[in-house]
Amino acid sequence: MTDGTVVDRTDIPGGVLAELADAFGVGEVRERRYLAEGLMNANWRVDTPVGAFALKRVTDVSPDRLSRNLGVLVALADDGIPVSAPVATDAGSLVAEVGDAVWCLFPWAVGVHVRGVDLSLAQAASLGVHLGRLHVSLSRASGRGLLPPVPDTVTADVTSPERAIEKSRRLSTAVADKGTGSSFDTVVTAALDHRRALIVRYADRRLQHTTPEGAHGWTHGDVQYRNLLWEGGELAAVLDWDRVGVRPYAEEVARTAQVQFGVGGVFDLERVSAFVGGYRSVMPLEAAALADGVRRLWWKRMTDFWQLEFHYDRGDFSCDELFTADEALLHWWTERLDQVEGAFVAG
Repeated sequence: MTDGTVVDRTDIPGGVLAELADAFGVGEVRERRYLAEGLMNANWRVDTPVGAFALKRVTDVSPDRLSRNLGVLVALADDGIPVSAPVATDAGSLVAEVGDAVWCLFPWAVGVHVRGVDLSLAQAASLGVHLGRLHVSLSRASGRGLLPPVPDTVTADVTSPERAIEKSRRLSTAVADKGTGSSFDTVVTAALDHRRALIVRYADRRLQHTTPEGAHGWTHGDVQYRNLLWEGGELAAVLDWDRVGVRPYAEEVARTAQVQFGVGGVFDLERVSAFVGGYRSVMPLEAAALADGVRRLWWKRMTDFWQLEFHYDRGDFSCDELFTADEALLHWWTERLDQVEGAFVAG
């Protein structure tokens, strides 16, 4: 099965590209290359007379919010956070709205994407330190008025078992109605049946209160290997700033550890502990907050089917591999809840 949206996703009409080049004042684009590593938004490398740039089409964040988020990057760079400040348009905006889409442009950053399990233990700890420093720097940006003040409290919705099962049954119907009998459809049908059984079996292990433990503040929102560049063994750039938002710090720590070190259907718990230890050397996050964040993330993964909603509701197949990978990890994780939480707390 092929994704009918691929052509639209990877192509930029010539007129749109010329208008973007003019808006950002970079001259005629000599060459462009689609970057297939991205999942949600579309990215290209564009070569121009004044240098190479990363061009990004943002599809799921409003222009105002994107502009606000990009506006903090200069301050972060001044704090020593490895980021690239965005290129402003000739009109002074960090965002260009061209061809019914929202775009931003960055100087090309040198480096490679490295999966979390391919990092050394020292690099895993270093990544934790960088995340802690990033949270500190974002807090300073808020204090300087570059981001809104942090609210006194945050809440976290907890999906009920009944609601999760209802969603899974709707998706099972969608597979039957919209599927083509592909191998992915077959895998999903079995996975949804199994997921319903897991939800019933483990519902009493979820956290039901909606107030997370620990401190909260401004966070990146998507720290994972596709958004990180390494060069010479050091973190060279943190990319993709459109999901900046206020969250519990433990939520971002837990999510980052999962996407970085939950690979091949298992957690690399040694690297998890190294990463969390690095983070806590900068941000003193309590053990109770970490345990709370990990348990909440586990239940969110148990009751969330967003990749399948992309596939069957939107006809977007770009995240299919994430579903199969997350499904394998979920089963391993569920059988070892206490062991995984212990690795986070020990960091």
